[in-house]
Amino acid sequence: MIIGALLILTWLVLLLRYPAKALPISLAAVLGLGLVALWVAWQDTRESSQLAHLDLRLTYAPEQCPADRSLRVTMKNGNKAPLTELRWRVGAYAPGDSVNLAENTYSAPRYRGPGDLQPGAEWSDCLPLPPLRSGYRPQTLEFRAEHLQGTFAN
Repeated sequence: MIIGALLILTWLVLLLRYPAKALPISLAAVLGLGLVALWVAWQDTRESSQLAHLDLRLTYAPEQCPADRSLRVTMKNGNKAPLTELRWRVGAYAPGDSVNLAENTYSAPRYRGPGDLQPGAEWSDCLPLPPLRSGYRPQTLEFRAEHLQGTFAN
């Protein structure tokens, strides 16, 4: 914090004392930072748009999955680009409620999608349930993928 304040103060002194030399450099720096900020914002918007085109469904399916991996995941890539990596957390909710009943502790399972999912392709797997707050049964809850983070091939 103090170093940043000193840098700004130094820049202001140079700008006031030597405006002919400091102004072009300052404008170039501001332009460069603006271009970097625009590129980062564009990448973030692009990634959010691509993640929105994933059809990711989570269901409690003990009849289709092993007992220790009873969360059924199905995903379809609705993008024009292949999905190369996907990570998410699982939220568990009572129907009509907005309180997450999954305990997202350090020891909670980490969820990852397939390594490579081509456009239009589907993937399904059985994953472990997240730890739930005491008193709740998984068959009475709705499961949702949250905090999706993914990358797509260009």
